[in-house]
Amino acid sequence: MSRHEALLDTLRGLADPAGVAGQARFGITGANRLGIGVTALRTIARAHRRDHALALDLWSSRVHEARILATLVDDPALVTTAQMEEWVGDFDSWDVVDAACGNLFDRTPYAFEKALEWSTREAEFQKRAGFSLMAGLAVHDKSASDAAFKPFLAAIAREAHDDRNFVRKAVNWALRQIGKRNPVLNVAAIKTAETVRKQDTRAARWIANDALRELRSDAVQRKLRRE
Repeated sequence: MSRHEALLDTLRGLADPAGVAGQARFGITGANRLGIGVTALRTIARAHRRDHALALDLWSSRVHEARILATLVDDPALVTTAQMEEWVGDFDSWDVVDAACGNLFDRTPYAFEKALEWSTREAEFQKRAGFSLMAGLAVHDKSASDAAFKPFLAAIAREAHDDRNFVRKAVNWALRQIGKRNPVLNVAAIKTAETVRKQDTRAARWIANDALRELRSDAVQRKLRRE
């Protein structure tokens, strides 16, 4: 039995019908779901870090939790743009999108490029991936310059009209994470949110008002002053 088949057996042994029902309540979709929580997947992943071949095999299984596990065990240094495009084309649930972008893709050399590219896509989960990747970069890439995030703010303003649930939530998430990165980007994100609010669509109003509430909050402002 191959390593990925052994892991698939392990995952199937942890299958939880109640967990599947719980996933559905949180809007988690897609085929071949086993109802396994992320904490259990992270525990399994610890023994298989930086295993690119295993990650590709797990992804190819099309099992929902195996794909999340693939994002946890892959080696970002070995990820190619072709792989990123293949995986983004397979996205069928917001949690797989966010796992791929926040565990793996945001650590690749192509992350900034792909975030902007995917933000223009029409497919809901591919478009979400663009903004999920922006949020991940804002949190994880400590060495990136402020200038690297300015095109993201322009993309956020451009796409804030999209009222699809998983898109608007990701647009909002990216805006908030960029605005919490440092004082300079906080000012820029607040300005972007004010511009978005003037678009006066339902999605834009929600994105802007929710982001402004957090970015102007005492808690965020105190944290930024300490940095």
